[in-house]
Amino acid sequence: MHRRRGLTVEPPQVVVRQGQPVTRVEQTLVDSWPMLSPTEQRAPIIEAVNARLTTPERLASALRGASKLPDRAALRTLLTRLDEGCRSPLEIWGHEHVFTGPGMPAFQRQVRIIIGGRSMYLDLLAEREQVNIELDGATTHGDPRQREIDLRRDALLATVGILVVRFAHRRLMHEPDTVRRETLTILATRQPTAARRG
Repeated sequence: MHRRRGLTVEPPQVVVRQGQPVTRVEQTLVDSWPMLSPTEQRAPIIEAVNARLTTPERLASALRGASKLPDRAALRTLLTRLDEGCRSPLEIWGHEHVFTGPGMPAFQRQVRIIIGGRSMYLDLLAEREQVNIELDGATTHGDPRQREIDLRRDALLATVGILVVRFAHRRLMHEPDTVRRETLTILATRQPTAARRG
């Protein structure tokens, strides 16, 4: 239960769903932020954005109206990461600890590509080097069906010259420096020949 001062139970503060007035999803997510434990806070917001129920921009707008929200800075950082294209806790971890900083290109996140009528989204694309970094979550590890899907997808991307490099959850979390060095080495080998000589 959450009490809000100044709430008017009519649009635009609420919407009517199946005849019932409910608060907007953005306001609900912002209001629930301090009520959840730190380990639970991110999941509802990430899931709502991934399900296209809302956007980082609309959530940021709702946050601007909650100037006294506890732990507001952490929520603002999460919304920034989602706006930058991160779509999972693992992608946020990778962004903050591995795939940014000296030597790293400005990766494009969640790039949509269509090959042979098949649409797919790439986690991190270094466009100049044509390298796609995929971050494999802990839940996909060991699933033979998912492994087969990944192999077929990687082969399809290879037909248009995109090299797919996959890093598992365990390696990203426990070997971030090694993953960073490997990524930089791979990117260096994929740079255009003239750029390597120069």
